[in-house]
Amino acid sequence: MRTRVVGVLAAGMMAIPSGRAGADKEEGFLRVTPDEVVWTERPGYEGVQFATLAGDPSKPGIYVIRAKFSPGRMTRPHWHPEDRHVIVVSGTWYTGEGDTFDPGKTVPLKAGSYMKHPARAHHYDGAKEEEVVVQIVGYGPSGTTLVHPDQGHTGSSLGK
Repeated sequence: MRTRVVGVLAAGMMAIPSGRAGADKEEGFLRVTPDEVVWTERPGYEGVQFATLAGDPSKPGIYVIRAKFSPGRMTRPHWHPEDRHVIVVSGTWYTGEGDTFDPGKTVPLKAGSYMKHPARAHHYDGAKEEEVVVQIVGYGPSGTTLVHPDQGHTGSSLGK
């Protein structure tokens, strides 16, 4: 049975640092330097941190978030209700498709690479040897549904 985790990507990622250019305006320019990104920990995502740069993934509209994977951390098979556009900011991001978690069958994408995650497509991804940062753009509301809820959200790429 699939368990729907509604808005799981939005929870805990809503921090936008105050004092940033455009942060207090509905419209206008928004500039975010790497040292202004506010990373948050989330229960169930050990070894993965999240940051919201623009928008609100839990509401209708465009959002921009980042995910930072510690070395050896990958998500378990899951899907999202919306298309997502992902750019690898740093490191090599490993991506897999399907319902079976198999890090050995992932495709490596170096910094600067782009990948589209189609809506409802089952996938898993993360880091192997080095830290990885990806930037994700989508149109909310977002959510995450685990294919195998009993396995949790993340695990070691070398583990089960």
